[in-house]
Amino acid sequence: MATFGEIQSGNLGQNLYEKLENCKVLVVGAGGIGCELLKTLVLTGFNDIEVIDLDTIDVSNLNRQFLFQKQHVGKSKANVARESAIEFNPEAKIKAYHDSITSPDYDVNFFKKFSVVLNALDNRVARNHVNRMCLAAGVPLVESGTAGYLGQVTVIQKGVTECYECQPKPHQKSFPGCTIRNTPSEPIHCIVWAKHLFNQLFGEADADEEVSPDAEDPEAVGDAGAVANNSSNDELQRVSTQDWAKSIGYEPTKLVQKFFIEDIKYLLSMDKLWKERKAPVPLDIENLNESLLPDNENGLPDQKIWTIKECIEKFHRCVELLKDELTKKGDFLVWDKDDDASLDFVVSASNIRSHIFDIPQKSRFDVKSMAGNIIPAIATTNAVISGLIVLEALKALQGDIANCQTVYLNKKPSVRKKLLQPSPLVAPNPKCYVCSTKPEAKVMMDCSKVTVKSLEDKLLKQQFGVIAPDVEIEDGKGTILISSEEGETDQNNLKFLSDFGITNGSRLKIDDFHQNYELVLNIVNCSNMADDEEFKILQDIEKADEEKDGTVNEVANEIMEGKDANEVIMDEVVNEEVKEVNKDSNRKRKASESFSDDPELTPKHARIDLTDDNELQNDDNERQVLFHANGSLVPEESERRLEPATVIDVDALSEDEDSNSEPPVMVIDDDDGENLKVLGETNGEKDEPVVVVLDDD
Repeated sequence: MATFGEIQSGNLGQNLYEKLENCKVLVVGAGGIGCELLKTLVLTGFNDIEVIDLDTIDVSNLNRQFLFQKQHVGKSKANVARESAIEFNPEAKIKAYHDSITSPDYDVNFFKKFSVVLNALDNRVARNHVNRMCLAAGVPLVESGTAGYLGQVTVIQKGVTECYECQPKPHQKSFPGCTIRNTPSEPIHCIVWAKHLFNQLFGEADADEEVSPDAEDPEAVGDAGAVANNSSNDELQRVSTQDWAKSIGYEPTKLVQKFFIEDIKYLLSMDKLWKERKAPVPLDIENLNESLLPDNENGLPDQKIWTIKECIEKFHRCVELLKDELTKKGDFLVWDKDDDASLDFVVSASNIRSHIFDIPQKSRFDVKSMAGNIIPAIATTNAVISGLIVLEALKALQGDIANCQTVYLNKKPSVRKKLLQPSPLVAPNPKCYVCSTKPEAKVMMDCSKVTVKSLEDKLLKQQFGVIAPDVEIEDGKGTILISSEEGETDQNNLKFLSDFGITNGSRLKIDDFHQNYELVLNIVNCSNMADDEEFKILQDIEKADEEKDGTVNEVANEIMEGKDANEVIMDEVVNEEVKEVNKDSNRKRKASESFSDDPELTPKHARIDLTDDNELQNDDNERQVLFHANGSLVPEESERRLEPATVIDVDALSEDEDSNSEPPVMVIDDDDGENLKVLGETNGEKDEPVVVVLDDD
């Protein structure tokens, strides 16, 4: 009988199989994607694998992370995944680390020993870090992610493709502080408030997460600063919430009295807030109105909505449990959606607040999803993505980056009946503040209000993802603002940047030795920053080496500058004139253009002319299309297929003789992996096609 090696050698070819046997692979993450990936790697023939994950196994992981079983709950994911995966091929060598990949132990030299790194992560901080370490080590990285039915895989190679941070990522949605503290109108506002309350009582307090009424709300007038009705100054004095809670021994009844009765009365004294809003009603424990709750008789326990009486009881019990846990731990607690006491505290507190503001209440299941930013994970999605990761890794191992692709997994088949949507890799962004030759970024802030500590924690670590920064002011003196050596510059923490002469035009040199990463920050001083905005990162700080060509089509300019009334998306346009404008758009040229002149690698996409006329543009030779004259898709074998590089004029579209032909369509190859979108008829009228972006594969 043939051995496993002989079978795989026949499947993959002797040369490739030998590469698998001799290469060393790092898998970062042993969760949903990581479990499937480890299994797939071992069954493909990879023999030398290292896996790292700091997390432990929770019972909620068992429905999709099939390397884990009930008896493994509470154990290290990396260690158990290793034990389970090795059973598929006992000859495989797998080393597990129960640790954080951001630890200084895993430096550039650690990454250099691998042939390829495979990311199976679920958070942006770790992704940013691994991206930088692979760039520093010159090791190819296969990045991946899933969200429900959607998934994505791409390959990152220094100097050849975009890195993970080349394009700005959308920030997690946040809400104005005054909305959270004074005028919630949606369940999520109450859930965020409840999480803030948890941190103020038991966690590491943050001034930006205050939960008491905001008397400085610009809408508040009149008696906004006065003591609330029937309340004393002692009850409402603004001291540290945690210190106050400790002084009363975390007495649940007093907490309820303050946060759900006295603070609400105080809010009611801000008379202008309620002129056009429904005013909140302080909690009346003796007369609870539960008539508006939906039927709770059916469904799973976690899908039932608690009554307010149940919420109050749960709140009392959770406060006692969390107080005991805080006493044992000694410093502070971290909110965890998988900890029953932490979750039930947020569920009960948010629903009581929702009741007060007449906002629909949510079940425990819903609150856990919203508070934990959970997108349901699907095992089959993870399996498909892990297979794609291995396929791209095989290409990278052979040095065949030119044939690597970004592949999107869609929820539904595209108009071309495909679930998988391949897209060429994109060349590096020359303005990227991570992988460009001389990384720079421009940041707007009020230097007279930003402290050194805030600069380090909120901007450098949270926004730019540095681990241990050294910061020097480029003032000709070499002034050290922040040192990575513990305690060396602590005396600077509470000082404002303006105290060091930092103002408009100042430059700060950032050096993170651990990540082998340097960055220069160009400061733009602004004295009128928005109340909820301390920093603003400005894009495109590099001076353009070339100005836009005056011959660029006016319509293309309008498209790229967002002036057209229609929402226009343009992706990988080949025309060199349009490409000059496209430098400031969301997409760049293909990475394959960096090292290949093969016309077969040229993207084949199309643009639709939206000008109000009946004439096509004259520069047809440099654009492409795959549409009938009536706007419907053209099969490749069709004789009526239009010649490549054609512009369709919406107003010049002719009616097809076939009355049953497809209406005009719009296909968007979105780089976030969203479903392809099709526009058809609306109310019996043809929708106007917008811009077409179509991979001719």
